[in-house]
Amino acid sequence: MPDRPQDRGQKQSASLWRRSAKHGDPNELSQRLDGSELFSSFNRLDRFWRAMVSPVTVVKSEGPKLVPFFKATCVYFVLWLPTSSPSWFSALIKCLPIFCLWVFLLAHGFSFLGAHSSARKILAGLIFSALGDAFLIWQEQGYFVHGLLMFAITHILYSSAFGMKPINARAGLVITAASTLCYLLLYPYLSGPFTYLVAVYIALIGFMGWRAIAGLQLANDLWTWTKLSACLGAVLFIVSDLTIAVNKFCFPVPHSRAIIMATYYAAQMLIALSAVECQDAEVSLKRT
Repeated sequence: MPDRPQDRGQKQSASLWRRSAKHGDPNELSQRLDGSELFSSFNRLDRFWRAMVSPVTVVKSEGPKLVPFFKATCVYFVLWLPTSSPSWFSALIKCLPIFCLWVFLLAHGFSFLGAHSSARKILAGLIFSALGDAFLIWQEQGYFVHGLLMFAITHILYSSAFGMKPINARAGLVITAASTLCYLLLYPYLSGPFTYLVAVYIALIGFMGWRAIAGLQLANDLWTWTKLSACLGAVLFIVSDLTIAVNKFCFPVPHSRAIIMATYYAAQMLIALSAVECQDAEVSLKRT
């Protein structure tokens, strides 16, 4: 459990006293502790603490708007239409949960979307995701590459929504190593244009995962449920797509379809949730 702002302030003060004792300048320390700098620091910590939205608050405020998504997801798994006979109806059932996430974002109002570029980019990513889902219904008829392209655009949009700060080079190196390993494992099974198409796709989804994970700074308590949702969503998206790749190019994965779709829908929901939870945080900040 994170420290309270008061506890953090005490720790900061103790740290300042230790540095002062080391450098032999207690008068300067007293000025700093009694000055506006320390008050400003406490104020920022208090505002940050109030901006942290609890899971209960998220469930209460956003849960009702997600009910259609959960219902549509249940419909998909209950019907479990065979993939051997693709149709527009099966495409509709597969895309329906993503359509519900469109509505989920739009339910927060056009003014909210207009004021938050990250929310607009995630909505655009969900639109391209639905197109990708539709193309993959007919992947055996030659539309797999079209679906791959739609999801590649989705990852670019999500990466842009997550932003480039903080950099978190360590997370980037870990993701790069993991992505390289995945491609090396898939490479012997690839042929033709998939040799480079899969490489580009892995690079894009790895970059998206890096930007989502980079924002989650647990060590410094600089995190919110927004960033946690984005991080978990990105990881689940990677798991889903890796399962697709292994199942398609390497060997059959037991219960692959259930794994792919369960992780995929959960990933999209969490990423969509990360776009709107900042609204609650901003409301909390305005009230302080």
